Amino acid sequence: MIKTTMKIDGMMCGMCEAHVCEAIRKAVPAAKKVTASRSRKEASFLTEEAVDEGPLKAAIDATGYTCLGIESAPYEKKGLFGWI
Repeated sequence: MIKTTMKIDGMMCGMCEAHVCEAIRKAVPAAKKVTASRSRKEASFLTEEAVDEGPLKAAIDATGYTCLGIESAPYEKKGLFGWI
């Protein structure tokens, strides 16, 4: 699994977070566990394969928010309560 984290500017409320999550799901249909946080100014999701950053950034920018950066890293699921 690969965890992709996006820095996003412009989210102000819960509806903003929902709009960002919806845009991610449309741009990356294979995305799982899509979350957005206005306080951390970021959104993240998991995929099986690496994601093309161009269309993803364009999808966020098209919603009126600003994508400041995208980072992808391998993700390992942790066991119960964070123990491996």
